[in-house]
Amino acid sequence: MSDGEEQTRVTSIHVMNPEKDDRRGQDDCLVLIYAKDQQQLGKRFVLQQSGMTCGRGQDNHIVFEGDSVSRKHCHFDRVPNGWAIVDDHSTNGTYVNDVLLETPKVLESGDRIKVGPMIMKYLSGNDVETLYHEEIYQITIIDGLTQIHNKRHLQESIEKEVTRAHRYGRELACMMIDVHHFKKVNDTHGHLAGDYVLKQLAALVKVRLRPEEVFARYGGEEFCILAPETGAEGARTLAEAVRKKIADAKFVFQGERIICTISIGVALLSELEQRDGNSLLKLADERLFQAKRAGRNRVVS
Repeated sequence: MSDGEEQTRVTSIHVMNPEKDDRRGQDDCLVLIYAKDQQQLGKRFVLQQSGMTCGRGQDNHIVFEGDSVSRKHCHFDRVPNGWAIVDDHSTNGTYVNDVLLETPKVLESGDRIKVGPMIMKYLSGNDVETLYHEEIYQITIIDGLTQIHNKRHLQESIEKEVTRAHRYGRELACMMIDVHHFKKVNDTHGHLAGDYVLKQLAALVKVRLRPEEVFARYGGEEFCILAPETGAEGARTLAEAVRKKIADAKFVFQGERIICTISIGVALLSELEQRDGNSLLKLADERLFQAKRAGRNRVVS
């Protein structure tokens, strides 16, 4: 079964038995937090009966389309302390918290389940409704795949930081990051490997940053770092450290080594005639393009 399907979408949910029983866990649910079709984010699947299935076949309770999803991919069994997930010998595997599922696992509230390119979060507790609404809020600011901030949060943050920089006369740096030849990674190793690279890259960069620095997935294989109170030397040093960290890292997915390097464009608010967020992002993006044109795996500031 091929992983080459670029466009994957959620089509429908088929509930075979809509009647709930009175046993524990009747309101537990799964929330879709990552999908190619952004309009499907936040979709809720209530776990209603033992044996609920998930897969590409239309006879499943939860139906996901895409070549990386098996016809019957996994299922959920009710257990005394909640729900367990079981992989049904799927071609590409089922992942719980980024770990390949080899035996049935009892789920804990907050666990992330990956089926093909889709990621769901399991919610359980005394007030699942409150947890669900909190998860919907998180979807508006967090990228479901990489678990860092998304473009929407970045755009909101940059306007706040520009205003603060003007008010207090402080510097603001912006770094645009691009993963080289990412399409080749998907074409050669499959889309699940591409997802792995993006998640690992985000995790490696995130630990290098200060709490006040905003790190977001800008779109596809592009990322952005917003660094308040950071001048030219500090921004260049940070960008070089991030570039080297990724170049030195080992990305291994299912036993295969994947080469990953990045280029970074760095811009400062003080360089601009029109000092606003959009202009800062544009200048950083222009310098990213220069870095790629100059040979990649480098920083241009």
